[in-house]
Amino acid sequence: MSDADPVPQGGNPWGFFCARASVAELRRRKALWKLPELWKNQKTVFPTAPWTFGPQFPQRRLLLVLFLKHNFPSTPHRWVVDLDLEKFFDRVNHDRLMAAIARRVNDKRMLKLMRAFLESGVMENGLVSPVEEGTPQGGPLSPLLSNLVLDELDRELERRQHRFVRYADDCNIYVASERAGKRVKQSVTRFIQRRLKLKVNEAKSAVARPQERKFLGFSFTGGAEVKRRIAPKALFRCKQRVRELTRRTQGISLEQMTKELADYLRGWKGYFGYCQTPSVLHGLDQWIRRRLRSVIWKQRKRRSSWHLANSPALSTTFPNAYFDSLGLPRLFAAA
Repeated sequence: MSDADPVPQGGNPWGFFCARASVAELRRRKALWKLPELWKNQKTVFPTAPWTFGPQFPQRRLLLVLFLKHNFPSTPHRWVVDLDLEKFFDRVNHDRLMAAIARRVNDKRMLKLMRAFLESGVMENGLVSPVEEGTPQGGPLSPLLSNLVLDELDRELERRQHRFVRYADDCNIYVASERAGKRVKQSVTRFIQRRLKLKVNEAKSAVARPQERKFLGFSFTGGAEVKRRIAPKALFRCKQRVRELTRRTQGISLEQMTKELADYLRGWKGYFGYCQTPSVLHGLDQWIRRRLRSVIWKQRKRRSSWHLANSPALSTTFPNAYFDSLGLPRLFAAA
């Protein structure tokens, strides 16, 4: 059983598991990943495994495969069919999912445990509500279960020889023209609704140029030479997080603030550092250090001023090398 909590962005309830339940789910997922029936012949289970995600293909490695190796929006594939499944984790059919698991797992105890997991119910406002469809969004098993359900979609797209990538319920199909994109979107939507009994979110799905859409926090530039760039929303979220970590009213030392900020930036750089727009990273570096100079100015009981934080005097007194000495990583390192 899990507690449901609304998610502001998507509206789908997340299931927050208690500590004991979370450990149990992690053990089940680990056991499923290790089942020889599931992985001894990976191509027959998940034919596009390097393009989806699994234990050895986390999100960051998927991006490397997607952007560095395959470089999807290349000539002539300059249009993308961006598909988003509406309330996917809420609408997974239990019987179809259990049938998909049973085709790969013969252990009846595991199957019984999986069925109990799916039908465990959700507690909202102290009341337990039964669950007849869907998987708990936020549960450790959800990514694996989504792959099992959408494996049939992967096989169908491969059969049609489409150039595509999918992560959980987000799927991008790259085509040569807008007309081809509309045709593919219509036929794939029909397949998803009739065969998989799922619904495509028409408001979030579209046929467009790759630079007009985002996937896993990345987008592309326009022009003759296509480059991967950080999506505007991802940049906005990064700045919001930096603002939270560098609030001038926290009452902590600059060293402690810098340490917490450095931990966040290392992880962010490890993921988004593969963009091909270094000017964006350089500009973000400058903005972050300006924030910190403003913090220093405030901590010295001076009038806080964003304008003064960019003055030559403060930039000279607290140069980038000073923040390097505090362990703050640079997002952009000049060659």
